[in-house]
Amino acid sequence: MTARFPTARPRRLRRTSALRRMVAETRVRPEDLILPVFVKEGIDEPRPVPSMPGVVQHTRESVRKAAEEAVDAGVGGLMLFGIPESKDDRGSAADDPEGVVQRALRDLSSDVGTDIVVMADLCLDEYTSHGHCGVLTPSGEVDNDATLERYASVAVAQAAAGVQVVGPSGMMDGQVGAIRTALDQAGHTDVAILAYAAKYASAFYGPFRDAAEGAPQFGDRAGYQQDPANIREALREVELDIAEGADMVMVKPGLAYLDVVAEVAREFTAPVAAYQVSGEYAMVEAAALQGWLERERVILETLLSHRRAGASQILTYWATEAARLLR
Repeated sequence: MTARFPTARPRRLRRTSALRRMVAETRVRPEDLILPVFVKEGIDEPRPVPSMPGVVQHTRESVRKAAEEAVDAGVGGLMLFGIPESKDDRGSAADDPEGVVQRALRDLSSDVGTDIVVMADLCLDEYTSHGHCGVLTPSGEVDNDATLERYASVAVAQAAAGVQVVGPSGMMDGQVGAIRTALDQAGHTDVAILAYAAKYASAFYGPFRDAAEGAPQFGDRAGYQQDPANIREALREVELDIAEGADMVMVKPGLAYLDVVAEVAREFTAPVAAYQVSGEYAMVEAAALQGWLERERVILETLLSHRRAGASQILTYWATEAARLLR
């Protein structure tokens, strides 16, 4: 009796690395990556973040060097987060023309602004003494509409300092519309908005709060960040942000929410970004330090998973290193 052998042999296209590259359905390019960077006021040298090995709080000068390295590696964008020396209940340093992010934006716009997209996070949690993303009512609740006025002012200050893209991350209702109106009225019609449209109340943010020194002093952010149980709510948030003028939208975190990334990418034509957040970064670094994972392979595989789900851009603390590996 003659054995029947398969006529369809998909393994033929997996035989060599060259064949696999040729038929790959998904690719990550260096220009797809955005590097989040922290710049801290009042320090003389970069300060390591203990819970994020390899990540530092930058000085004004060291962030310029990090930006040049990112450009040399082919990274597509930088997202600035600022840590001021002094904080108050309104987050006054956030829209100060001489604030830490505004100074860094002027530097980077001059240094690398034609070679990379210079972006800035737009929120108040790093700047407020209470650590929440907005202005508080006397009872301690975040006042949505009063916060919109602050966001509008911050957007105009960042635009005047040379930002190309603002990233409102506070999850306030109407934030994109308020920011778009303020930018347009101030003559900054070319500044784009990358809306943190579906930002979940996630346990993966812990190390970031060390890096940005923005942990809430009381309560939590579940009242304005999205419930991890919900996906239809994310689609509604994205739809609202696009209607209000968002040019790009973001899902945050990334890896635990790839189903949300995929659904948003299917439903909308605007570019979709995903944020590979601090907890994802810290877990891989910790496991690699123990020898439990092949670090570089895991980094590239996680980035590929974000692209495969539909993310056009990926914010990742590995952006510069990964761009070099990809090249």
